[in-house]
Amino acid sequence: MSVDELTLRADEAARRSAELYRRLENRYDEFLPRERTRRISRHRFSTLLERIRRTGLPYGVHTIVYRDSGELLLVRHEGVDRWVLPGGGIDGDESLLEAARRELAEEAGVEARYDGLAMLTRIELATGGYRTWGVLPIFAASAETLELDVTDPDGEISMARWFEELPEDTRDRDELLAWRRRMLE
Repeated sequence: MSVDELTLRADEAARRSAELYRRLENRYDEFLPRERTRRISRHRFSTLLERIRRTGLPYGVHTIVYRDSGELLLVRHEGVDRWVLPGGGIDGDESLLEAARRELAEEAGVEARYDGLAMLTRIELATGGYRTWGVLPIFAASAETLELDVTDPDGEISMARWFEELPEDTRDRDELLAWRRRMLE
């Protein structure tokens, strides 16, 4: 891939992300905006660049699922060896919310009532002088069923659990705790 082609693709991905971010920002009122920067390999950059060009999302959509008690649902992702929020990529022409619901069903087997957008993250991606960005929407949902059943077709999720105290190896632990304090307490 030539330098100019990669630059053009990165610019196209950034435009796609900007459109999606504006659409979500206009649709939802209450959410925590976040920003992240990730330095990644050129190969990973190319992979995520194609996802962003297609959907605006490098990492799909996720859901913070909570119980009335304030417990949060996390799933164990073996690929990153951490507790994470349930979520993943969009299949076909699914909406963001449809993808979030499907991923929640596959990774934890619970049904939930979606409240809206909890967090909206702008993720800057960089490698060897190239940059682009993507959007990571995280929805909030109140659990309607509590029994957990992992049926992840990708085999990445090994278990799901409710947590009052989030484990130290929870991805984005501080942000999840801040969201819970702000929204549930």
